[in-house]
Amino acid sequence: QDTMRRHKDLLAKGYLFVGSGVSGGEEGALNGPSMMPGGSFEAWPHIRPIFQAIAAKVEDGSPCCDWVGSDGAGHFVKMVHNGIEYGDMQLITEVYQIMHERLGMTEDEMGDVFAEWNKGDLDSYLVEITRDILRYKDEDGSPLVGKILDTAGQKGTGKWAGIAALDFGVPLTLIGESVFARCLSAVKDDRVVASKILMGPRTAPFAGDKKAFVADLGAALYAAKVVSYAQGFLLMAEAAKEYGWSLDFGSIALMWRGGCIIRSAFLGKIKEAFDTDKSLRNLMLAPYFADKLAASQTSWRKVAAECAASGIPAPALYSALSYYDGMRTARLPANLLQAQRDYFGAHTYERTDRPRGEFFHTNWTGHGGNTSASTYTV
Repeated sequence: QDTMRRHKDLLAKGYLFVGSGVSGGEEGALNGPSMMPGGSFEAWPHIRPIFQAIAAKVEDGSPCCDWVGSDGAGHFVKMVHNGIEYGDMQLITEVYQIMHERLGMTEDEMGDVFAEWNKGDLDSYLVEITRDILRYKDEDGSPLVGKILDTAGQKGTGKWAGIAALDFGVPLTLIGESVFARCLSAVKDDRVVASKILMGPRTAPFAGDKKAFVADLGAALYAAKVVSYAQGFLLMAEAAKEYGWSLDFGSIALMWRGGCIIRSAFLGKIKEAFDTDKSLRNLMLAPYFADKLAASQTSWRKVAAECAASGIPAPALYSALSYYDGMRTARLPANLLQAQRDYFGAHTYERTDRPRGEFFHTNWTGHGGNTSASTYTV
């Protein structure tokens, strides 16, 4: 919003303004970041050689920087990038906790798993650094990660993405849960007290095939990542409609292929999906990802069931699976919900046996009258 305001104010004074999202952390600052410029397009020819020279490059030499769109488009795309980053990190930490708490794996064993995952479909910067973190030893030779207090900080970009999703009516469920998971981690003292009062299930030690379940965890992590990215791209699509931006989602995926925190081989498939179908509404519906989700769902459900049965919190994994099931459900129970709204507030409803756009109100009690609300928003 600030970028949009500055762009408008400066344009009125004859200045060209560019607001650019930048991602990459310390490594990006040294070796080249991902850059997402937006604002006055007339400025792009002047700054393009500089931006693309300092940006990270992918394997074929393409820069991880291109023009995103007018006024605040660059910063909005960066915000969504950070929201997806929240989701990726939360999913990885949930998998870590399942390995540690349920499977009883050591940090070195978990590091080896992440190292192996980083050679396949899950190849990414965050999986790579998770491998390194798990293997890192403190001065006394013990794993350092186990000595780090379990309270996570945040700077607000995940929260902003959630607020934008609420404003646009986009079900950004996984990223939202990832933000709330950090909020829950912050109330450490309350959790310590509650842990001595609130009872969980009594479970026996894991008696299944650990190697097979680790493979299930990898499949669940991949499937949930697809959901996170699908929701993020949906949010960008809604913002583009609202603000009149022309966003090239294939180009955006390429910008994130290198330099940034969520860089991964995975993004190459996202670029292919949007380049193949410019009208693709939801990433999950691209043939490649639909097949991947279908192949992963049995493992995904096993992991979710194991977490529920053993009392291990996995809000992002659960949320991703619920979104997937919600999207593949042609008829949700919102008919009952809308009936409840009409009952107590005369909010009206549409009927399945009448054309969309016709609204009805029922006098459910016989004495409520026939006056109905004047608004009905879906």
